[in-house]
Amino acid sequence: MAMYVQKGGCDVMIDDCELQKLVLEAVAKSGKDIKRLLLLPPDHTRLNSCAGRITEIIYENYADKCQIDIMPALGTHSPMGDAQLELMFGKKIPKSAFKVHDWRNDVATLGKASSEFLKELSGDKLDYEVNVQINKIVFDNYDLIISIGQVVPHEVVGMANYTKNLMVGIGGSDMINKSHFLGAVANLEKIMGHADSPVRRLFNYGVDTFLADLPIIYMQTVMARDEVTGKMAMRGFFAGDGDSPFMAAAKLSVETNLELLDKPLKKVIVFLDPEEFKSTWLGNKSVYRTRMAIADDGDLIVLAPGLQEFGEDPEIDRLIRKYGYKGTPNTLKMVAENEDLRNNLGAAAHLIHGSSEGRFTITYCPGDKITADEIRSVGFEYGDLKEMMEKYDFANLKDGVNVVNGEEIFYISNPALGLWALKSAFSE
Repeated sequence: MAMYVQKGGCDVMIDDCELQKLVLEAVAKSGKDIKRLLLLPPDHTRLNSCAGRITEIIYENYADKCQIDIMPALGTHSPMGDAQLELMFGKKIPKSAFKVHDWRNDVATLGKASSEFLKELSGDKLDYEVNVQINKIVFDNYDLIISIGQVVPHEVVGMANYTKNLMVGIGGSDMINKSHFLGAVANLEKIMGHADSPVRRLFNYGVDTFLADLPIIYMQTVMARDEVTGKMAMRGFFAGDGDSPFMAAAKLSVETNLELLDKPLKKVIVFLDPEEFKSTWLGNKSVYRTRMAIADDGDLIVLAPGLQEFGEDPEIDRLIRKYGYKGTPNTLKMVAENEDLRNNLGAAAHLIHGSSEGRFTITYCPGDKITADEIRSVGFEYGDLKEMMEKYDFANLKDGVNVVNGEEIFYISNPALGLWALKSAFSE
């Protein structure tokens, strides 16, 4: 395991010219004679990761030297359309280079993580075995496979990317569902912002045990909004094999992506970019990433102009509509009593993660593609988007503390970029 290239720091700003040099140096240091190359970047829901640009750089420099296939790590997300591909990866890469991951059907089962291992990981709360599954494409004789993505706090695994990009991004339904449920029962508040977690150990086991012979390297970014320009800045780029790039990126992400607060927040307003957030499956990052900071009896108001569905997958959408975000006890009861939810534990985990557990109020303010009745049916309060934006002077809100008409509110322009929590949660 080796680090090929690394540059990072809280005040570092890696521009496009330097990024190109770092990316190409990392590919060269892999030492591979590349005739067939597979790239595994995230999809457009990770637009801020800069993984799209990294993919574009590699394609531009290697397309005339070797065959390049690109499989966006969709996980359970819907396949990308042409407009989404161009938004994420630019217009120069031909659409024929992109392959679609089908998490339900197009995977190989490599082996199992035992029920004894799951009991250990879950503190005796779970005793099922897990099929280790991955898209068959990785076994198609590639000379190099590059997993690309952003390391940032994550509600299921603690810190996103690395082995998650393989076990979930191009993984199968059993691993996705059961790993998410493991994260839910292991307690989101104890996981988020930590490089080591029960779910991470499960993903690492799958990759280390069954994929060790594949020529996989990782390119990991750390991104943060620059306080001066207000734009996204790349604070770190780390590339190599094994866990070295991830661990270095995770350390930097803790320093740059966690906002630790002295006191609980009474009112939080989160904006969901309509290009990125079209479902509560993704939009509930507004809940996951803030609930460790919101006071009991507080308010979370989610401005969601692009909302058009609950789940990215039709079956998951149906399950969310059927069972709703109604807290852990109710969700566990529904899992025990209903086979459809029991067969989709990832959806059950999402219902747990997306609930305030009755501690604070969640008000969703969608555009015109979701009705008030639909919002209320899944357990949220409904708010009129236009009225809320006017009431809280949306055009003039800045990230962090604002005072509007004498009321103190905390504004977050993109919940995917960090984690907000009390300092006490991360004190030694």
